Amino acid sequence: MTTRLAFALPLFLALVSGCGSGEDAIEGARNQPNHFAGVKNPVDDFSSGSTGDSSNTSGLASNEVRITLELPTALAPDGEATRRNLRIVQPERIAIYRTDPSLQNLGGVDGVSTRTDAEGYTIITFEGGQPLAPDIVIEASYGNTRLRALASDSDRDIKINPFSEYLVRDILGSYTPGEWQAILDCADDELCLNRYVWPTLSDQIHDFEIDIPDNAGLTEALALLRSRADFTRYAQAMAGYALLENTSSGQLQASSADYNAVFLGIELGQSFAEPSIQGAGFWGIRTAQEERLQDDTGLAYVYPALTLASFDAFGIQVTSLASDIPYDREVILQTAGNDFFVRGSDQWQRNTHATAPGAATLAEGTRLLAGRSLYQSVTGRGSSRIIGWTRNPYYLDAYTRSPINTTAGPDRVLAGYFSAGKALELSAQGDQLKRGTLLENHYVSALELDLSRPPTGATFDPEVLHGKDYNVLLLSGRFDQTQSTPITLAAGLGTWSIDDDGGVAQNLALNYLTRDTSGAVSRQPGTDTQQWRVSSRTAILSSGNQDIGRLNLDQDQPSGNEAQPDIGIGASTPDGTLLAFNLDDSPLGDGLLIAARTADTPAPTSGRFRLQGVTLGMADGVNRLRHFADLELVIDSGSRASITGEWLSVTHRVSDQTLEQPDSQPFNLALSYTDNGNGRVSLSNGTLHLDGFFSTDRNQLFLRQADSDDTESLGLLLATRQP
Repeated sequence: MTTRLAFALPLFLALVSGCGSGEDAIEGARNQPNHFAGVKNPVDDFSSGSTGDSSNTSGLASNEVRITLELPTALAPDGEATRRNLRIVQPERIAIYRTDPSLQNLGGVDGVSTRTDAEGYTIITFEGGQPLAPDIVIEASYGNTRLRALASDSDRDIKINPFSEYLVRDILGSYTPGEWQAILDCADDELCLNRYVWPTLSDQIHDFEIDIPDNAGLTEALALLRSRADFTRYAQAMAGYALLENTSSGQLQASSADYNAVFLGIELGQSFAEPSIQGAGFWGIRTAQEERLQDDTGLAYVYPALTLASFDAFGIQVTSLASDIPYDREVILQTAGNDFFVRGSDQWQRNTHATAPGAATLAEGTRLLAGRSLYQSVTGRGSSRIIGWTRNPYYLDAYTRSPINTTAGPDRVLAGYFSAGKALELSAQGDQLKRGTLLENHYVSALELDLSRPPTGATFDPEVLHGKDYNVLLLSGRFDQTQSTPITLAAGLGTWSIDDDGGVAQNLALNYLTRDTSGAVSRQPGTDTQQWRVSSRTAILSSGNQDIGRLNLDQDQPSGNEAQPDIGIGASTPDGTLLAFNLDDSPLGDGLLIAARTADTPAPTSGRFRLQGVTLGMADGVNRLRHFADLELVIDSGSRASITGEWLSVTHRVSDQTLEQPDSQPFNLALSYTDNGNGRVSLSNGTLHLDGFFSTDRNQLFLRQADSDDTESLGLLLATRQP
């Protein structure tokens, strides 16, 4: 039997909702209410306060759901156009029944009734409350086409379309009988946190912005979805998350934990925004920024941030997370004729990368797991071009270090993830924004390092950095259309020594990867021994100025609290063992620098590590972005290791002006493994070469890739120990 609670799901989701802006992203994440426009067709709804799958629950009781049937254009050419090139039609027949992994109709469901609202939409009432488990299916028919969706959709505005049909066919059908029973048992157990995975997955599957071609029937639409590796891997990861044993989940030892976010997004995309260079491909780099907000009520700052909170909901241990990361973006476009055009942060307003708040599972005390939806954002309001930015969901598998005491949360949350997105031209119609022309497609591989702020009442002491030695690596890009090499990528590895005045004596070995104006790619070595300076960057809060672990990185004199440093802005853990900086208009361009306190212990000789990160590849006529998400690094001994799994790959072909959708490629390599002393390690098999360093607790490795295969490539990878 499937447990149904008329009030539990909406109330639970309300408890973990809220996202924000303001002086401080953390306060905003706690206080801003979730907002969705009250419309039925999301083609007419673009709001920075919602995800792509806008919800309409107006007029619904808490135990009711609304049905919207969306078909490919070829199956309903006269239907109402909606996003993803689908058409809304009213179903001719509706059936609600119980199913299992064989997808058979196992019979009707008691206590279910239907009605039609004033606009012709079907409303389904579940007397015992909306289902939580995935065993209740709603099937809609139109002509000879039948599509299904799960009744356990968290926003109660249920879309029945090829996306929901994929979820039923491919994901439900993948479970064994034993796994299926475990899922049903969890839904019946009020103390099982993962009973809420299915409502989340049923809802988030509709946040994906994947257009279905005009000529596609249902078979072709499903084949397209199955070919999108980012889509299928997200769904498969969430299906595995639903099987996580409840006994493995826990909660933060502190009631809440606040983090400074350092964020790098590497983009590969295709632009249609400028008629003269229509279809040009581009590289893009996103880096976290502070945002200054001022209006008639006063001045406030948004600092890139993540907040985690733990509480009990219905006796369930819940970890809630929300984040808001303002960012700037630098882009270089490359045409088929090898003309290059830089579009810097002066070309559009500062944007934001914000996740819709929700519940997560803290597994084994060191992995933070969740399905994450990203909010849409809008730039250019009031200008001649208003741009709406859509973002697909992603599966979060982040590393958190065990807390050092019972009053503090983990001092770091380290993650890598992949998300596709679009930029759309919007038109203002009264108070609404309507979707218009596609301006660009892009794919983003992100690295996010969230470093803990000091506990409430405490301040960060920069003395923890002084007199300390660090291993350092970086990944950056510099774009300049006026130079003979308009694209310069750099991956660096070296050391820092920080003196008692914050002066940094550094020694970096650099690998440069460049593309010149003819389109040719070359690699050059280099070094950097400049003297830099690190200093505390005081945050300006409504409660007063406070050192919360944010840092300036300059070439000489420390910057002020509101000035732009020469190199970039970053953050430190309270004990100074891990630092991260967003490089911004630095001599090396824009990117990410990570510094970890030099370990005085031997390298780890065993362990399983999740490998996450990004590599950028260039060759004659080709640009390639690779994202490492689901790879496993296994260290077998002091001399042997292996990497297995799959990576996501996106390819831009310059002469064809084509951007291929993400595909998945297997990866299985045996590697030699070397402890190079002073916390440094290297892994190699002759083709792949990784070098880097490990943290003082030996649970994280930070690695640089600087090798060549079919494309010259550079990359930065995080390896974090699995329980």
